[in-house]
Amino acid sequence: MSMPVAHSPRGEAQHHIQCRPGDVGRYVFLPGDPGRVPLIAAALDDARQVAQNREYNVYTGSLLGEAVSVASTGIGCPSTAIAVEELAAIGADTFIRVGTSGRMQPFIEPGDLLITWGAVRDEFTSQQYLPLAYPAVADHTVILALRQAARQRGARHHVGITHSKDSFFGQHAPQRMPVGPDLINRWNAWVQAGVVCSEMEASTLFVVARLLGKRAGGIMLAGGTLNDLTNIIATAVQGVRNLIEHDRAHPPQAAPKAAPSERPSAG
Repeated sequence: MSMPVAHSPRGEAQHHIQCRPGDVGRYVFLPGDPGRVPLIAAALDDARQVAQNREYNVYTGSLLGEAVSVASTGIGCPSTAIAVEELAAIGADTFIRVGTSGRMQPFIEPGDLLITWGAVRDEFTSQQYLPLAYPAVADHTVILALRQAARQRGARHHVGITHSKDSFFGQHAPQRMPVGPDLINRWNAWVQAGVVCSEMEASTLFVVARLLGKRAGGIMLAGGTLNDLTNIIATAVQGVRNLIEHDRAHPPQAAPKAAPSERPSAG
């Protein structure tokens, strides 16, 4: 028996995000919190809300004349996968997670920006797409654009790997979990391996985007100053400006046309 597909016919609204073709741009910021969507959208030109359903709040505006959107994913990997699938189905091809995270290294200070090029797949959603042996990695063009933005703004930042998990309280109160010793041992392993932060969406974003042939990256705010999102929003927006300029300067090359086959001469 065939499985149902998530994609609606052209012109119909996607089932969960309630957006149609033309509602979103190719570049999309992905915060988790629906309340942060208008904060990011305020940094765009002529932004407007195009949909709101469940945890999905979607605005579209522009940067440098290109359509750019902001779409919340809600908390965790399952809703993130749905958002990426449905946004990609209506034309989005570049996704940047803009989120908050917990610090995992002593040299990271509250308010630092963490640009993540890879993620520990300590969650189960991405395993519905690909085996764990497949790495969760960001697109290098997106990461370079974000790092350039941080440097342009003089923002204190680090580039590294994030830890993506399913349970918030499994991290913050492992001692009351029956599997607490295992959670603590695994956490210590990630710290020893140099993982810079912990959050709940990036690994699935990277895996799903890669599988769909799209680009993805992430920029996180280190915990401690979660009420001030000014720096991370400004840096993420500058990163997309950098991407737009890069994409205009380096448009994808068309595949070479095959030479016409020679026909045998008559006679």
